[in-house]
Amino acid sequence: MMTKSNKLTRREFLMIGGLGLTGLLTADFSASTANAENDKEMLVYIGTYTSNGKSEGIYIYKLNLSSGRMSPHKIVKNVIDPSYLTIDKSGRYLYAANETLEYEGKPSGIVSAYAIDKTTGDLTFLNKQASGGGAPCYVSVSDNGKFVLIANYVGGNAAVFAVRSDGGIGAAFELKQHQGSGANKKRQESAHAHSITLDNENKYAVVCDLGIDRAMIYRFDGQTGKLQTNAAQPFFQAKHGAGPRHFAFHPNGKIAFVVNELDSTLTSLNYDGKKGTLSEIQTVKTIPADYPRAADNTCADVHISPDGRFVYASNRGHNSLVSYKINEKNGTLEYLEHTSTLGKTPRNFAIDPTGNFLLAANQNSGSVVVFRVDKETGKLQSTGFNASVPSPVCLKFLKLAK
Repeated sequence: MMTKSNKLTRREFLMIGGLGLTGLLTADFSASTANAENDKEMLVYIGTYTSNGKSEGIYIYKLNLSSGRMSPHKIVKNVIDPSYLTIDKSGRYLYAANETLEYEGKPSGIVSAYAIDKTTGDLTFLNKQASGGGAPCYVSVSDNGKFVLIANYVGGNAAVFAVRSDGGIGAAFELKQHQGSGANKKRQESAHAHSITLDNENKYAVVCDLGIDRAMIYRFDGQTGKLQTNAAQPFFQAKHGAGPRHFAFHPNGKIAFVVNELDSTLTSLNYDGKKGTLSEIQTVKTIPADYPRAADNTCADVHISPDGRFVYASNRGHNSLVSYKINEKNGTLEYLEHTSTLGKTPRNFAIDPTGNFLLAANQNSGSVVVFRVDKETGKLQSTGFNASVPSPVCLKFLKLAK
């Protein structure tokens, strides 16, 4: 039986109950607020060159998905030249191409693995491996998360690494060495693999080689990670001296684009996903016809809007982004505009998954500039927001867990 001292008055019961309810409401409100904030923000991981002594490593910023404002979050320090980054499809691991020429006394770059905290976005170093060739400049990961693929620029080859169960990477087990040279004796004295891109089905890998004017086509085995020369078409031959650099597959899987660094052009291609073959549709200039210093311009990157309606390419020298509207039926391009990147030497750029913002990484002016994308016209307009980042090279987005 409850004694008098143990009894609670109705008022006391309601007060305690109210406090409990308040606590529950506060907890629920805090959780919903955190979820709402996560919905409004996205993390941006920025790879940089650290060899100039100004950059400290991999920079992490928050992008406000309403305004486009960028705010600093973290810096992963003491990382050597993490020039290019990729994040696996699960969002659990980040891989970096450390663009060095030597590793452990041998001519090779490095590929590094990091675990991502899905709540905070923080990175934890897992391990690193020799990249299989000097100056790795591009890294990608298969959709199933089992393999990391690297393009070694100075090495002139493509390498494949198995991913461990903890997200770390094993030693390279597959290496495809390219041979040859091109018309530009200063830049094409030998093979220079510049990117490795898997198609939408992860059945073929295209390796753009700037040094030999070819986009090499390999059959990719998603279970073993093996690369085999595509018998139906071993490579797409670009124009002599064009210097194919980066490659992008259209969401429809029937069109692709290659940006050519040395002659400032963008080529649209028919793609047969069953055979892994490419054929040219159209090649357009990325700089204005009357640009007086055309010989000094080099292209860097190419991306397609998430809805597949527009394609963009970056110009270093002209310091601009060129925009084209895509005819999705036949792959032809209609010129839209040139937009200043408001900085010097736009290397990489990226379009966030919502398609609302495009971020341009100006390497030589140390800035990442945010543009709003008009989804109807494809045109770009500066938001007025930017981030100060020394020698930015690569941008990758990640949505935090709720």
